[in-house]
Amino acid sequence: MPLLQIDATPLGPRLHDAAQPLLSTLRRALVRPGPVIIMTHGFKFEPGHPNACPHTHILSLAPKSGTWKAKSWPRGLGFGAGNRDEGLAIGFGWSARGSIWDAYKQAEQAGFCLADLVSMIRRVAPDRPVHLMAHSMGARVALGALPRLRAGAIGRVLLLNGAEFGTAARAAIESDAGRAAEIISVTTRENDLFDFLMERLISAPEHGDRSLAQALPQRQNTLTVQLDHPDTLPSLERTGFRVAPGRARFYCHWSTYLREGLFDFYRALLREPQHVTLSRLRAQLPDMPDPRWSRVLPWPKPGMATLPFFSRQPQARLSSGGITSSTMNQ
Repeated sequence: MPLLQIDATPLGPRLHDAAQPLLSTLRRALVRPGPVIIMTHGFKFEPGHPNACPHTHILSLAPKSGTWKAKSWPRGLGFGAGNRDEGLAIGFGWSARGSIWDAYKQAEQAGFCLADLVSMIRRVAPDRPVHLMAHSMGARVALGALPRLRAGAIGRVLLLNGAEFGTAARAAIESDAGRAAEIISVTTRENDLFDFLMERLISAPEHGDRSLAQALPQRQNTLTVQLDHPDTLPSLERTGFRVAPGRARFYCHWSTYLREGLFDFYRALLREPQHVTLSRLRAQLPDMPDPRWSRVLPWPKPGMATLPFFSRQPQARLSSGGITSSTMNQ
């Protein structure tokens, strides 16, 4: 039983489309050694939906959906190969349809359910490593679980184009479980439009707050990996991971799990954290993400001529008396 399908419900976590008690099912499933990796989706999915059920899509070992976005996360993370020590994959579904405001609210409730599920796993198998992986608004689910868990309950949290605010992430990271976990945010500038829309449509916890791509708190236990920074893919290749460049010219919300080679990296992050350490990655990868919109408006490199709105330096301007210098108001 390499994969369990579990849903967030008003009564707590429940097996998807099955009547068996969850706790007894977990006891049987956790006999197999290896890590427990809980995966959760983002906006527009809903368990049981005829066209948008995550358990027949990215959270399935064999996705039934014919869409180009239906790439099996469990397969990519090494489940279903028949290895004795492959551990347990859990696809965690929650109701993310309706409006973006409905989904954002539901994500908070799903975070409570996820915390309950992790607590159940810790009771059954207290020594097993438990990791979380989430895409888009699933990041709110994963981060929302941390303040409700004990220190050490979670090993790593892998967030792919996370749709959540920096302030909420800070509260999660500063909790007991958050301080003991490692949080890795994988981003690309291909997601800038989606981050921008989230910030405009959803009320932030604090004025001026920004999405995780720009505002993940910098701590010893956090790391931002910007895939389309010019130095990232060469750095990953030197570390042993060859990742394909993005195909989209400007925008793609799913690039953080569709690029070829990425799941080799993710599999190592979640299965071999003792070898792929944050300190090792931090020494190899760029220390700052590119600014937003730099994919559309390339950010000037040192020594390049700049457009006025890229600079805080005095700018030359033409006047009736010739060229004079003025300073832009920023």
